Amino acid sequence: MIGMSSAPTVNAAEPPKRKLDYYNPEEHRMTIGEHLEELRKRLFLGVGGFLVAFIVFMIPSVGEHVVYYVCKPLFIALARNKLPAQVHFTEPAEVFMTYIKAAMISAATIAGPWMLYQLWLFVAAGLYPKERKYVTKYLPLSIILFLIGVTFLYFYVLPLMLEFFIGFQIGMPMKLGPEIGFGAPNGVAPIVFPILPNDPANPAPGSVWINATTGMLKICISAGNYRVLPFGSESVTTPIITLASYFDMVIGLLLAFGLAFQLPLVVLALVRIGIMEIEALKKARRIVYFVLTIIAAAIVPDVVTGMLALMFPLILLYEFGILLASWSPKEEPAAAD
Repeated sequence: MIGMSSAPTVNAAEPPKRKLDYYNPEEHRMTIGEHLEELRKRLFLGVGGFLVAFIVFMIPSVGEHVVYYVCKPLFIALARNKLPAQVHFTEPAEVFMTYIKAAMISAATIAGPWMLYQLWLFVAAGLYPKERKYVTKYLPLSIILFLIGVTFLYFYVLPLMLEFFIGFQIGMPMKLGPEIGFGAPNGVAPIVFPILPNDPANPAPGSVWINATTGMLKICISAGNYRVLPFGSESVTTPIITLASYFDMVIGLLLAFGLAFQLPLVVLALVRIGIMEIEALKKARRIVYFVLTIIAAAIVPDVVTGMLALMFPLILLYEFGILLASWSPKEEPAAAD
């Protein structure tokens, strides 16, 4: 009809889509120089965030707390075995290098989300909406599983494992008596040191006492200047744990537990790609449980505590992976345009 504007035709068979669904990386191609410039920008921002966090953790009041909290499970295990809560070092630069390592790991942990975000901004420009959806959907779950694994190790497995190991090492009492030349002569009284629950407020120079809380023999050299003599166990073996070896062990276990807790996503990926079927994963439970037991024994070589503490969560994570794959069935390949 004359004087009336015709409305645009809409195909009812094609429902409206979000703007994100129309994104096509082919329409946003960049030259090699533009790619390098974008990469340089993202690297600059990501490394810059890491350096800022590293400088913060290099502050003594901050970095010392990190080292202390890493060593705290060891201190708890030593105290439960009635040993002084103290670690040793055998090289002059060992404490300083451990401090640097703690600052770097802490900075990478805190600045990790920012660095991942910069990497995502660089990679996302070349991904289709469906590929973006996979990353945004499963990356948060991966981070959550990693944090659960690290937390589970730090608060449960590590103190239990350290207490078992240290307690096992001091399980053989030393039996040496006068028949082999040991023992005090008759009539000689032993030296008696005062046993105090805590350090005295203002000890005089030359004072000697035993701190029952820390299990150390303390000597006051001058005002505010003390020396300590840590006690060992009464058995033929006593632990002397160095800071560097303990720190490396803890960091390795934290990474191992964090990666081991990614098992549900591995199971989901095997199903989504088409390598395994859900029914095949269910039928292979016995074999998988046996393999998980070997993996747990390799990560935590402690059959009584640590291995079992890791094996049972891995089994539950495997079942959670099967359940997750059942909720997200494998998609059929889309037809070519």
